Amino acid sequence: MEDKIQILKVLVGSRAHGLADENSDYDYRAVYVVPTSKLLSLGYKYEATQWIEGKEDNTSWELGHFLQLATHCNPTILEVFKAPVVEVNEDGLKLRQLFPYIWNPQQTFDAFTGYGYNQRKKFLEDKDNRRNKYAVAYIRVLLQLIQLLSKEDFDVKIPECPLKTALLNYKKGQYNIGEIINTAEDLKNSAEIYLIKCLHNANITKVNEFLLDIRKRYW
Repeated sequence: MEDKIQILKVLVGSRAHGLADENSDYDYRAVYVVPTSKLLSLGYKYEATQWIEGKEDNTSWELGHFLQLATHCNPTILEVFKAPVVEVNEDGLKLRQLFPYIWNPQQTFDAFTGYGYNQRKKFLEDKDNRRNKYAVAYIRVLLQLIQLLSKEDFDVKIPECPLKTALLNYKKGQYNIGEIINTAEDLKNSAEIYLIKCLHNANITKVNEFLLDIRKRYW
């Protein structure tokens, strides 16, 4: 058996968010399985994460590591469950169906707002001269947080709304710093209200059952 078997590949980034322009790159994320016999072999070291940067950016994770990150509600990881599918097999489809069992409200709130604060820091520092990108990411992740807490689901593609128009303007640099900070604070305050109301529960037993089944079958 191969050293790794890809079960899912999705499109992410601005093209998945519905915020792309003619200069937008293609960004992909994937999940692969390392055969169990390899994992248990003496001295075998596997790559938990792989990243290839270029005209196309490709990030991929071994399934066990991916699910560990997913149960901590990492927004980059949770997008993989909802992003447009590029390639998938039956197990990749089953993986996507785990989404309701993966996330819990408090960890989701903490992870998404933490990601947002990280984007804000880069935005204020104008890291790598890419302030517009970080402005968009800061607001976009808070919009996704509100959608998830209020509807117990979210769409990677930003719905048509005034804030989507604003995000497209932010991408062009049409904003002031105070506007971004104030908008983000308003969104965070809304997310806090939805957090109190959200009664969703994770089910890690379901996640473990899926992983153990994969480990048995991908020997």
